[in-house]
Amino acid sequence: MKEYSKLLEEFKTLLKANNLKFTTQRESVFKTLFEYDKHFTPEDLYNLVKKRFPNSNIGMTTVYRTLNLLEENKLVTSISFGIAGKKYEFGHKSHHDHLICEVCGKIEEFEDETIEKLQEKIAKMRGFKMTEHVMQLFGICKECQENQNGEDS
Repeated sequence: MKEYSKLLEEFKTLLKANNLKFTTQRESVFKTLFEYDKHFTPEDLYNLVKKRFPNSNIGMTTVYRTLNLLEENKLVTSISFGIAGKKYEFGHKSHHDHLICEVCGKIEEFEDETIEKLQEKIAKMRGFKMTEHVMQLFGICKECQENQNGEDS
């Protein structure tokens, strides 16, 4: 993962290229994103920023606009939950895939070299030049399965 100072410079350049000012509010969103190692909703991020920077005069609009800009420029990635919205994560982690529980919304990251090689092999066999991919497996996590089984008794 890149160090914070280099990513912050990328962020400042990105803001300038989009005719946006670098503000303490945007910096507090960016710093929180960098330090938060989980998946989050915009509301989660807003609450974290307010908690970490209580004197910051920040609004939800700033959080949404900052997330949109960062996602468009691949500094943040998102997982869509349809009408339930999106969850985001900082995009400078190593490549990984996701297991997503449809009951509690828990997201578990995993890496599997066999799957990665198989995807590359399939693309190559079909003459397809893969530039990136996203794998999301939806189902029910172990905890929710155990809770459901306990309710059936």
